[in-house]
Amino acid sequence: MENKYIYLTKAILAGIMIGIGGTIFLSVDNKIIGSCLFAIGLFIIVTRNLNLYTGKIGYLFDNKPSYIIEILMTILGNFIGTFLVGYILKFTRIYELIHYKAIDLCLIKLDDNVISIFILSIFCGMLMYLAVDGYKNGKDTFTKHASVFICVIVFILCGFEHSIANMYYLSVADMINIKSLIYLLIMILGNAIGSFIFPISSIIIKKLK
Repeated sequence: MENKYIYLTKAILAGIMIGIGGTIFLSVDNKIIGSCLFAIGLFIIVTRNLNLYTGKIGYLFDNKPSYIIEILMTILGNFIGTFLVGYILKFTRIYELIHYKAIDLCLIKLDDNVISIFILSIFCGMLMYLAVDGYKNGKDTFTKHASVFICVIVFILCGFEHSIANMYYLSVADMINIKSLIYLLIMILGNAIGSFIFPISSIIIKKLK
């Protein structure tokens, strides 16, 4: 593992990029355009080798038990980064626009039931793993970049739940409370389970051959 301070810094930067992506999404009226531009956040994260929870959790079984510490530090750093973006934007002219949009978005999520949130988080985890793994293992530049953008666009348009993106939306909406934190924990768990599906399936398929 890298120096813990460097690692945490890279996690904070990843959170900031997700916050910027979320700001783009809230700033445009067209959901398709917004989802395409949101993907820039993940694109910068993978090209700059930053630490994003949903991009790292799928590799849990490929690492030593100490990797769990890295995951926890990543979640902390991502939360700090997304919160910083949400807080700093309160002092800008765009805050009023994105604030009310974020409230509407978060109310939909917090009015949903736990099972629904959990399932939607699993599907998001699957797509995020495929996005990052596609970038890591793609055979050419087009495949690498397409994996990132297509998977992000799909999870947003489907309404799947991304735990780190929702940290940002809740921060902008000023709706971080006990209930929203519980929902975030459910999303974090769901994202993890979704990220495990393809790695575990690959192990099973290899053993069956």
